[in-house]
Amino acid sequence: MIDAHHHLWSLSAHDYSWLDEAFYAPVHRDFGLADLAPELAAAGVDRTVLVEAGSGEPSETMDFLALAEASAGLVAGVVGTIDLGSPQPGDVLDMYAAHPSGRLLVGVRDQLQAMPDAGFTEHREILAGLAAVAERGLAYDLVVRADQLPGCAALTRALPQLRFVLDHLGKPDVASGLSALETWRTALAQLAACENTTAKLSGLVTEADVGHWTPEDLRPFVETAVELFGPRRVMFGSDWPVCLVAGSYAQVLTALRAALPALSADELTEVFGGTAERVYGLGERRGPSPVESAS
Repeated sequence: MIDAHHHLWSLSAHDYSWLDEAFYAPVHRDFGLADLAPELAAAGVDRTVLVEAGSGEPSETMDFLALAEASAGLVAGVVGTIDLGSPQPGDVLDMYAAHPSGRLLVGVRDQLQAMPDAGFTEHREILAGLAAVAERGLAYDLVVRADQLPGCAALTRALPQLRFVLDHLGKPDVASGLSALETWRTALAQLAACENTTAKLSGLVTEADVGHWTPEDLRPFVETAVELFGPRRVMFGSDWPVCLVAGSYAQVLTALRAALPALSADELTEVFGGTAERVYGLGERRGPSPVESAS
């Protein structure tokens, strides 16, 4: 079982000013592997993907690569940060690759959700930056708002050689319920039509009414994603510790399982591990097992 989306952070090590918002008061402290490991063990999670936490600092990614190396295989991959608008994003990617644990970098993402322009796909530097990501065999995580989804579909069509992963299903307005479903579904369908895209069932509880949500609130959005992408193109992500604003690790996992449509055992295996392993190439990046080492 793989958790394809979680964060860690040290407030003194990097800039996480976004945590100063009152909404995030419950998680305005340091979170490390020692905090996460018991949650993973209780949930039966074997491996994880550690995702950059919004500092925008390449040094954070370098720290995460070292942490992944020291995690004894628990953190199987890192999605680092990249500034697609920078003059030479490829240089940053090459710096990551040169890190002693650079093989553990499985993808990158930029905070496109912060861009006021929903038509960002017309920016040439973004396309050039994504081409650099594709050239290095990495995946690219889309962290965007729901109104940016049509632009994301244009991106994925323009770069068919790049594996795109949609974080948090594009942040639909779960709190508004069915009134927000149709517009989001239409945009999501455009993205799902591109075979080089996958989607994370993550971050939904913080788009719901954080004090009063239920699994039924998540169900229409989860079922729509599975319908449009199919089980082999969706993956579970806890979005821990951000999810703690709305619920515990166990509550989020239980709610997601309850919100899923009826799936076969093989399909559930894809959602809870197979998709993430395939899209991020986690199996390719694991070190040899003790048995393999002995032989």
